[in-house]
Amino acid sequence: MKVILIFFLRKSVYIVSEINVREEIEVIEKFMKTQTVEMELKEEIEICEEPIYSAESYLVKHDKLVLIENQRRHTGAKPFRCSQCDKAFSTNGHLKTHQRTHTGVKPFQCSQCNKAFSRSGTLVIHQRTHSGEKSYRCSQCDKVFSYKHVLVQHQRTHTGEKPYQCSQCGKAFPTPGHLQSHLRTHTGVKHYQCNQCDKVFSCKVYLIKHQITHSGEKPYKCKHCGKAFTQLSSLIKHERTHTGEKPYQCSQCVKAFSVRHVLITHQRTHTGEKPYTCSQCVKAFSHYGSLIIHQRIHTGKKPYQCSKCDKTFYANSSLKSHQRTHTGVKPYKCSQCDMVFSQKSNLISHQKTHTGEKPHQCIKCDKGFFHEWVLIEHQRKHTGEKPYQCSQCEKTFSAKNSFKKHQITHAGNKPYQCNQCEKAFSSKGVLMRHQRIHTGEKPYQCSQCGKAFSNNGNLKRHHRIHTGEKPFQCSHCDKDFSDKGNLRKHQKIHLGE
Repeated sequence: MKVILIFFLRKSVYIVSEINVREEIEVIEKFMKTQTVEMELKEEIEICEEPIYSAESYLVKHDKLVLIENQRRHTGAKPFRCSQCDKAFSTNGHLKTHQRTHTGVKPFQCSQCNKAFSRSGTLVIHQRTHSGEKSYRCSQCDKVFSYKHVLVQHQRTHTGEKPYQCSQCGKAFPTPGHLQSHLRTHTGVKHYQCNQCDKVFSCKVYLIKHQITHSGEKPYKCKHCGKAFTQLSSLIKHERTHTGEKPYQCSQCVKAFSVRHVLITHQRTHTGEKPYTCSQCVKAFSHYGSLIIHQRIHTGKKPYQCSKCDKTFYANSSLKSHQRTHTGVKPYKCSQCDMVFSQKSNLISHQKTHTGEKPHQCIKCDKGFFHEWVLIEHQRKHTGEKPYQCSQCEKTFSAKNSFKKHQITHAGNKPYQCNQCEKAFSSKGVLMRHQRIHTGEKPYQCSQCGKAFSNNGNLKRHHRIHTGEKPFQCSHCDKDFSDKGNLRKHQKIHLGE
């Protein structure tokens, strides 16, 4: 038997010679020493003394085919049409590959695990999972990849290139897959449904990842602590908690992150971008999870329930914060005064008392506040707005906290009991103030005269002695008072009491 050995180099055919089979290895090795090529061996089985067709005729036929294919790239011609779905293709080979999606034929089988594929290229890619081959190296960070297209996509993290743009909102993406996933946020279409729980996904890869959760299989185990995961990506993220690696760095503030999506979310704090919009009230969010939690306000859904008191919450983080009221855990400690808090937001609020920072200022009286919501409640004193109304007695309130405290008076519920005198209270804050009677603690100190008080309200009233402030005005005679109690006493004169 003889063979025609044909080398394919960048779509050009190089006919080496007609040789005997025993000589083919020697020729291949000699050629590979001089050039790096993709090659294909075409065997011509002879029935008589001459090959079925000559090397010259094969070369002419090949060059003509390449010319036609190149012309179709420019013209966009797709003469090969699928008889089942009417989809058109530029080459007969592409049509045949596509038709296997209808027939289910998978002629290319892996010799190691017997997994079958409809395309030879997909088989080659799959075989690298067995060999561990990673021949594509990034020139900037030396990271290696099994596939060239993954390397190309990775390199865009260095260049910032985003060649795939959304035609509806102009947003750009580094890969076509990311663009396709984004487009579904406009259409709302979710094609991929789980056959076990009916959950639907906009992307096939998300469905595959989800289905592993049903199998219970966790093939990826951490070498540090033995914890197992359903996905390799989850293991890689977890291992960074041991190594401290943070490969994703913000280009604007040099802050680094262990997970890429956290970096993307963080970058929106610089850009102000809020891509996730509520369909019911048009409120926008920088994070998809925040949108989901917000939408529960409209639906009334509270999926997170406390196992001790059955109270329900919109978000898991709110449940965890609430559970600390049962356990008494306060993990957030102030570095300046050692005061501890059950919630991080409360610690941040407290720390501003040390810095004196009051970024939120009232435009009517120039009073400053640590938080925006406190400013909003304060401004209602000027406007007279009282948006919180009790459904039982129709009493209205300007502050949500005051409204909640009032509602407890109807319920008669006093769950917070003093362990020294057994007196009960409707709120934890009132209990804490009461307990200072027993302990003698006075944590609120006047900065001008050093006098200390057991609660913040008394300190504020005392401050007015120094400032001369009289915020409480009589509606009958415009007389001002520094204390609300004194105003009430004065108003009785007008009422004739």
